[in-house]
Amino acid sequence: MLLRSLNIPLNVIRGIGPEMVRILAKPGIRNIAGLLCHYPRDWEDRSVTVPIKDFHKNQVCTEITVVARDWIGYGRMRTLKVYVEDESGRAVLLCFNRPWLEKLLIPGERFRLWGRFYYKYSEIQSSAFEIETIDGTEKSNRVQSGILPGILPVYPLTEGLNQKKIRSFIKRAIDKYAADLENELPENLITRDKLLSKAAAIKAIHFPVSAEELELAKKTLIYEELFYLEVMVGKRAGERIRGIKNEKLEMRNERGAFSPLQERLIERLPFSLTPGQQQAIAEINADMAGGQFSMARLLQGDVGSGKTLVSFLAALKTVDDGGQSALMAPTELLARQHADNAARLLEPLGLRIAFLTGNVKSSGRKDLLNHLAAGEIDLVVGTHALFSKDVNYKNLSLVVVDEQHRFGVTQRSSIMAKGVNAQNSNPHLLMMSATPIPRTLALTVFGDMEVTVIRDMPPGRKPVKTHLAKESGENRVYEFVRGKLEAGSQAYFVYPLIENGDEMNLKDAVSMAQRLAEKVFPRFTVALIHSKLGEDEKRKTMERFRRGEIKVLAATSVVEVGVDVPNANCMVIEHAERFGLSALHQLRGRVGRGLDQAYCFLVYSDELTEDGKARLKVMLESSDGFVIAEEDLKLRGPGQIAGTEQSGYLNLGIANPIRDVEVLAIARDDAFSILENDPGLLLEDHRIIARVLEEAPPFREVVL
Repeated sequence: MLLRSLNIPLNVIRGIGPEMVRILAKPGIRNIAGLLCHYPRDWEDRSVTVPIKDFHKNQVCTEITVVARDWIGYGRMRTLKVYVEDESGRAVLLCFNRPWLEKLLIPGERFRLWGRFYYKYSEIQSSAFEIETIDGTEKSNRVQSGILPGILPVYPLTEGLNQKKIRSFIKRAIDKYAADLENELPENLITRDKLLSKAAAIKAIHFPVSAEELELAKKTLIYEELFYLEVMVGKRAGERIRGIKNEKLEMRNERGAFSPLQERLIERLPFSLTPGQQQAIAEINADMAGGQFSMARLLQGDVGSGKTLVSFLAALKTVDDGGQSALMAPTELLARQHADNAARLLEPLGLRIAFLTGNVKSSGRKDLLNHLAAGEIDLVVGTHALFSKDVNYKNLSLVVVDEQHRFGVTQRSSIMAKGVNAQNSNPHLLMMSATPIPRTLALTVFGDMEVTVIRDMPPGRKPVKTHLAKESGENRVYEFVRGKLEAGSQAYFVYPLIENGDEMNLKDAVSMAQRLAEKVFPRFTVALIHSKLGEDEKRKTMERFRRGEIKVLAATSVVEVGVDVPNANCMVIEHAERFGLSALHQLRGRVGRGLDQAYCFLVYSDELTEDGKARLKVMLESSDGFVIAEEDLKLRGPGQIAGTEQSGYLNLGIANPIRDVEVLAIARDDAFSILENDPGLLLEDHRIIARVLEEAPPFREVVL
């Protein structure tokens, strides 16, 4: 039987009644399969003796003698305090909510002890400990037997569940069902990598007999999880992954050739393209050169690296080939900026540009849609309005999605469907992201896409100088910004909230905009922008800021994706610890768009922990968005940073795409090789894969 086919109710396990079924449902355990797949978050090796004197090594595992007992506190807070010692020293056990231990921990008696200890009030203490009689017998059913020696699993818990209970439930489920589990990987892969059988791996991941067996169980289950993730990514790609390799080889010699319109624009530019932009254009041109398969490419690069210009050049290639292009942006502000830039750069070349959002008035909208359907518009720039029901294209050949992570899967698919022609061929797809996604994650999230990275910046662009500042020292930040304002610069002030209630001691954009205007910078024009304002008001405010009429802009993270303001050289982010690292990097990228030196101040709470400060120091020490993205991924998980939480397929149980990068690469190669050679999974060795996908898919369908 396949593991995920064990849809057997939990109450078949002794000790699991109706109330425990409800408790186990909180972490998602609803059947025997869920129970066996509730993997430990850690393991405690209790086979190695760690004396009391070495408590700083994270755990103590030793034989102790009870020396004395005492009680502290009064009434319901009365707590038993037990003094114990081994050959290396003495410690204190604080028996919170365990008064019954008074009858067991009798002075002079000896026990095995495991616990996590700390130094407090001039003594070594622990309130998280377990005890066992030396001979393994239980003097009371409340004293756990068999805790030493061995390697014990430590599980994620929820209210009403403790380690002893979940261990016993999983142990009983393993004893009853694990032996009948079938392997879910092809036998040749299990043999090649010397992996465990599925039954052995499940037993060992929960209750290993040795550290070596535990590592082998991890290796087996991590590989299996990533293998099926990549199989589903590959299945999503369909026939494209089978033919794209040969097609790319055939078009290899065409890389680097610019189309006539591209050459004309490049000649008109007052600057040279960066090597990264040139490489990106060459790869896009090769993708669009023809053949059976449409382009599907992710273009990554930091804010200001020139991705938009690359997308315009791709649109010129489309026009040369007789097609139309659509550029979709997540906000009207950004879409309008793209449309203005397109008009400035492309209309002199003869291109017909249109701008379409939900706010385009009905009178002009009807005429625009008629021209679009007739093929009289070469490039249309807009928001989600581009895939409205009444919008039709004559020959939509290229779709560019800017800030791709801000669009849902359905939205991207809707505009792609506008370009399906009679031959059922999709338009080319170019997805752009200024939120750098580590390549390992990009290969998983966008598994059927090629990935292009622009790592260089336009010449003359200076790195933004970043500073950390305590909230109590923010007046010095204000003084510095005031000096820059007096010199003619502009500044952003970003806050985590629009408006604040009384429950949190956080600054908000609304109240701080008033304070900045009245008390901090009374000589300068201050304005406010946030997501609850109307699109027209936001557009007018940003336009005034761009023209320099507004000197200080108080905002939320809505400006993370915004218009270019070359004169804005100061970015102040209050409560910086409340933002993800990638969001901080995006916000920092809003300044430094001109030739003058730019500055970013990350203002943090005076009570911020050392770990929190170390996290912010990543911003201080690096301006490489990919380095920052790697750190952000470690802290926040792959779903949030890549905007993939809507898909649900990165809910991995034991694997981690960053930690297990080498395994991910192997699993990807294996999965794609199998699908390329046996797309129907009809060969004998591959039938188990088809069966797993049909009977017990490990993830929901992967869609783009």
